[in-house]
Amino acid sequence: MEDCSSLRSSDSAGTSEEYEIIDSQLTQDSEPQLNIANNGNMDDLQQELTEVMKEKTSENSSPSGTENKVPPAQKEEKPSNQSVIAEKPTTVTSGDDGSAKPEEKSVKEPDPLSYPRMSASDDCNFQTIENEDSGDYTIFNRVMYLGAASINAPRSESEIQRNMAILNAQAQEQALEVSVSVPSNSEGCVIIYDAATGTEMARFKIDSILFCARGKVDMSEAKCFAFTSSHGETPENAIFQCHVFRCQIPEAVARVLITFAATFRRVPKSKQIKDEKQEGKEHFFDISLEIKEEDSKGNFNVVPRDKEFFKLRTNIEKQLILTVTPAPGSTQMGGIPSTNEELHVERCFGLLIAPGRRVKHADMNLLEMVSMGSNVNDKKSYVISGHWDPADPIFDVLNQETPKDRRVSMTVAIDLVMRGIQEPVRFIIETKVRVYPQNERFWYFSKKPLVHLFSLKLKQGDKQYIVLSVDNLGEVERWRPSTMSLSLNLSSLTSSTLSSLSTGRSPSIASIETPGCDDDSDDDEPLLSGSGEVSKDCPQGELDLWRQVLPKWQAAPQQIPKGVSGLVKRGIPEALRGEVWQLLCGCSDDKEMMETYKVLITKDCASEQGIRRDINRTFPAHDYFKEAGGVGQDALFKISKAYAVYDEEVGYCQGLSFLAAALLLHMPEEQTFCVLVKIMFDYGLRDLFKDGFEILHMRFYQLGKLMEEQLPEIWLHFQEQGVEVHMFASQWFLTLYTAKFPLFMVFHYLDVFLLTGVDSVFQVALALLQMSKKELVSLDFEGILKYFRVSLPKKYRNEDVARQLFKLATSLKVKKLKKYEKEYLAIKEQEALQEDPVVRLERENRRLLEDNMRLERENDDLAHELVTSKISMRHSLDKLEDKFDNLNKEYKSIHSQLGDAEEEKKRLLLEANQVKELLKREVDKGDIESQRNLAIIADYKKICSQLSERLDKEQAANAQTINMYKVKVSKCEKCSGILSPVTGPPGELALEESPLVTKLHQQVRELELELAQTKLALVESECKNQDLVHQLGTAMTELQAAKNTWFQKTLTSFSSLKERTAAGASIGGTTVPTSGAPGSGLQRQPSKESS
Repeated sequence: MEDCSSLRSSDSAGTSEEYEIIDSQLTQDSEPQLNIANNGNMDDLQQELTEVMKEKTSENSSPSGTENKVPPAQKEEKPSNQSVIAEKPTTVTSGDDGSAKPEEKSVKEPDPLSYPRMSASDDCNFQTIENEDSGDYTIFNRVMYLGAASINAPRSESEIQRNMAILNAQAQEQALEVSVSVPSNSEGCVIIYDAATGTEMARFKIDSILFCARGKVDMSEAKCFAFTSSHGETPENAIFQCHVFRCQIPEAVARVLITFAATFRRVPKSKQIKDEKQEGKEHFFDISLEIKEEDSKGNFNVVPRDKEFFKLRTNIEKQLILTVTPAPGSTQMGGIPSTNEELHVERCFGLLIAPGRRVKHADMNLLEMVSMGSNVNDKKSYVISGHWDPADPIFDVLNQETPKDRRVSMTVAIDLVMRGIQEPVRFIIETKVRVYPQNERFWYFSKKPLVHLFSLKLKQGDKQYIVLSVDNLGEVERWRPSTMSLSLNLSSLTSSTLSSLSTGRSPSIASIETPGCDDDSDDDEPLLSGSGEVSKDCPQGELDLWRQVLPKWQAAPQQIPKGVSGLVKRGIPEALRGEVWQLLCGCSDDKEMMETYKVLITKDCASEQGIRRDINRTFPAHDYFKEAGGVGQDALFKISKAYAVYDEEVGYCQGLSFLAAALLLHMPEEQTFCVLVKIMFDYGLRDLFKDGFEILHMRFYQLGKLMEEQLPEIWLHFQEQGVEVHMFASQWFLTLYTAKFPLFMVFHYLDVFLLTGVDSVFQVALALLQMSKKELVSLDFEGILKYFRVSLPKKYRNEDVARQLFKLATSLKVKKLKKYEKEYLAIKEQEALQEDPVVRLERENRRLLEDNMRLERENDDLAHELVTSKISMRHSLDKLEDKFDNLNKEYKSIHSQLGDAEEEKKRLLLEANQVKELLKREVDKGDIESQRNLAIIADYKKICSQLSERLDKEQAANAQTINMYKVKVSKCEKCSGILSPVTGPPGELALEESPLVTKLHQQVRELELELAQTKLALVESECKNQDLVHQLGTAMTELQAAKNTWFQKTLTSFSSLKERTAAGASIGGTTVPTSGAPGSGLQRQPSKESS
């Protein structure tokens, strides 16, 4: 594979995490073309373009690439004791012929003002300075800084070109002349100096520069170049800017980018290996693989992983997260010595994936990069994440449900660019997956990432290492070190923990493991809140029991099904806790409270400062709440603030954030607030904070009496040492054991508390004391308090010990709590009677004054709200009255229109009935006329047939007579001689037709004409009849919806139609006698002939 930083063009250079070299001429034709600015002469532009192309050809023909541009001074080794700038640095000035002419100038300090100035017609003006401290650098003078603009896609050349064109067009007169200092290696900084004063304006580290490109050669920005830089410590809060510069001529741009490209590829001399070349160095890396799937809220959660395969679901967006970490320790493997020298990962060249095993390099599919960079808390780890779209047809094999007895192989590869290695190094991980349906729910799974150990063998080359081999040594198990010691070692966090921070919500499992309960290895520091890992492992039998009761419970949330109590006391499975806690509280679908929460978070709260102070101390050991201002702390702040506004009597209570944090790890903000309100009100937790903690002191008395009865030895020892109940139990009652104990115990206790209520606090307290009896009775006052503060919480980091605690707690009886409560109240009454009346009255007076002040404040607030509400109501009432008047006017108008419409409806119905009768008469008349015409046509047909027969007979008789005459004439010589000139040869004599035949022919023609006229009249009648029937149907259909104007037009059309029909009928009536006249003549003819 090619070196990722090798030049594909001298016009553009990519840097930092993804170095890319893009030729500006390769931009797509579909991008908008810009008008040429500042140079409308096409001949000059063509000449400059020719010069640039010649220069590019000469540069590409050089086998050494851009290194030919580096002055020799950069390649000379400096003595180690050199502490001043070289006395004769090289200044390269481009002459008229384009060749570089070296000059010598004495330089004592890198001051841009001391560099020689050149005219605007010079090709370029830059100096190469060598400094032992800062390294070599090249300064480009007479460069115009056009400005900077924010950019969303820092590696998009089209975005950079667009910003370059805009700033070049806008900054023609406001451009600032600067000097640009470019280092000779990737460890330096690009520095911008003011050309006039020589003061430093800006500084950009090379690793913060993401992309570098030049303007289009055939555009006005041909003299421009730009680079994008990132500002921010993490990719989440990074801001990207595009800085645009303009040189005097286009040829200088290529030289600037060549210097940038050489900078990105070179390792500083101070970091190059000067010792003898060591061959066969071996480095070991741990590469962990995690797969995350998108949930319904747009967050990505870690997918389950069985012993041998990942559990995926179909048609769900996924992310692949790989973490590269140097393997812990150094080993001797294969006779090749390993080395502790670390290889720095500069960037990821590509993240690839393909179904199957032993996949060829060409068959791997590149994924879209989401992020890459060093871990925030462990700089040695490098985290790469990529987006996997399962809808891509290439991944159909990994997006189809697999049978139960089958697994699908998958290959994941990353190409890493490591400092000091010539080419990118590919690491390949092969694993198996099983694909489930999209709605599959996993009850049991492990979240441990897949970790493979890799061996990278290197050989020292001339300047860089050469890769000999990359071997996958297989899957390994890495035990993460304990973080419960004196200081929290952030670097011990695993890659899966750190990668989970990129999601919108934290997983509900703590990310820091807790070691066993070996107290001898612990120090004197207390356990950080939020510590411990909660496993999602659960026996299959237990899951089957929950699967039986949950549907019934969800169908009837008010009634707890039989068997739930025993399941809860044994511990709710981690995956079900959020849902079961809501069912236990009875707020699984409290939409009203959720809407109230959305309103409360918008209001102001007087306790915001105290809330923020406590949130920073809440669960500091948990990744979700560790980051100041992060997603977890922000959600926790909103919940605490909303409750303080909701419960004005109690307000914000110190320690409340611990309980809210434990709930927030299992459910969204709105549901967390609902459960918190239920616990505070329905479970009586808020009563502990009221009336000067009077109820809390009663709880202390009850616990003391229970200790005296059930744990007399501990009670007597505490009495002897002067240890009182409130010294160790106050936090237990106020925070429900959520402040100091490991998360496994915290979650298990909340299971029991939500089931049994406040009695569980006493049961767990007694169980804690009983299990620590041996240690407590042997300690003095200071030792006891230290034990409660430090040792006791650490004792329950082991899940087995915690389960034993709850098993003991649920077996303890605390039935005498009511009795002890009455005793406490009686004692208080007796103390009140024995107390000095003046003191008692003064105390009551102070309490009443406080109540009075509180009530006055509430009264003022209510009065203000009342006045505000009255004003608002008055304003609303005025609007409603105006609206009522308008509606009343509209009602009257509509009512009047309705009356007119009803009258119009009646009139139209009457007219419609008249039209119906008229149409009916016309249709009947048309039917009669049609029948009469049909009868006439039948008679004409009969007459015509008779005449045709008679004519045929007459023609036959005449033909016979003519033939007879012809024969007779032909026999007579005299007659034939006389007639032959006239009639022609014999047999062709044509006699003149008789008048009768002529008359008959004429009558036939007249009859045919009359027949045609009759047929035409019949067709016209039928058409009129159909038209009338159609108009009648249309009028009947549209009559109800017709308007007045339309109806008048319809009546007018009917009237005109009636007139045309009458005219047609009159014409037909005159035609009948005319057509009948010949018939009568024909009827009389036979009688005439017969006579």
